[in-house]
Amino acid sequence: MTQLAQPSPATRYHLSAPGILRSEWIKLRSLRSTWISLVVAAVLAIGLGVLFSALRGNDFSHHGVIPGPFFDPVAVSLRGVYLAQVAVGVLGVLLITGEYSTGMIRASLTAVPRRAPVLLAKTAVYAVASYVVAVVATFFAFLGGQAALGAYGFGVSLSSPGALRAVFGGALYLMVVGLLGLGLGFALRNTGGAIATLFGLLLILPALAQALPSSWQDHIDKYLPMTAGTQIMVTKPDAGSLSPWTGLLVFACYALAALVAGAIVLRRRDA
Repeated sequence: MTQLAQPSPATRYHLSAPGILRSEWIKLRSLRSTWISLVVAAVLAIGLGVLFSALRGNDFSHHGVIPGPFFDPVAVSLRGVYLAQVAVGVLGVLLITGEYSTGMIRASLTAVPRRAPVLLAKTAVYAVASYVVAVVATFFAFLGGQAALGAYGFGVSLSSPGALRAVFGGALYLMVVGLLGLGLGFALRNTGGAIATLFGLLLILPALAQALPSSWQDHIDKYLPMTAGTQIMVTKPDAGSLSPWTGLLVFACYALAALVAGAIVLRRRDA
C-alpha cells in the first residue's frame, strides 16, 4: 500500500494575519534605529516648539508688540513638527530598505509568499507606532509652548477653537510622513534614493514653487505635500489655502500613491 507523502513544513504552516503583524512589530521594536529616530522626533517636536514659543513671546514682550488677529499661538507651539518629520520619514524609509540591504526581506517573503500582506502589516504597525509617539509629542509641545507663551500673556488653552484638532492633526501629519517614506522605500529599494525623493517632495518642491510666477504659485503651492498637510496644524489659515482636513487628505494621497507604487514593485520584482 502506497504511503501518502506528508506535507512539508513550508506547506503545512502559514502565517496568519495576526502572526504577520506580530512579526513586523517584533522587527520594528528590535531595531535600535526605531527608538533613536522616534525619540529624536519627539525631542525635536517638543523642544523646538517650546523654544520657538518662548522666543516669540519674548520678542512681542520686549518690543511692546500686541499680536494681531492672525497670530496663531497653536501653530507656533507645533513648529517643531517641521523638523521632527525628517526623523519620522527617514525611519519609514529605513524600515524596508534596511531589509533589502541585509537580505532579511527574503526571509520575510519566504514566510509570506503573497507579499502584499508584508507591505500591509508593515504599514499598519508603523502607522500605529509613529502615531502614538507623535500624539504624545504634539500634546506636550502644545502644553509646553503655551506655557512659554502664557508667561508673556499670549498663550491659549486646549479648548480654544481648532487647538485640539491641530494637536491630534499634527500627529496624523507625522504619521503620514512616515508612511510616505515607507512607500518610497518599497518603491525605490534604495536608502539614498528614497530619502532624497522624500526630501525633494517635502522640502525642495515648495522652494521651487516660489520661483514660479505669482499667478501660478497660488494654484500650485497649496497642493504640494507639506503645504497641504501642515494646514491641519493651523488654526488661522491664510485666504485661499486648503481647509485643514482637505489638506491632510491631499497629503495622504501622496503617501497612498507611494505605497501603491511600492506594492506594484514588491509584486513584480524579485527580492
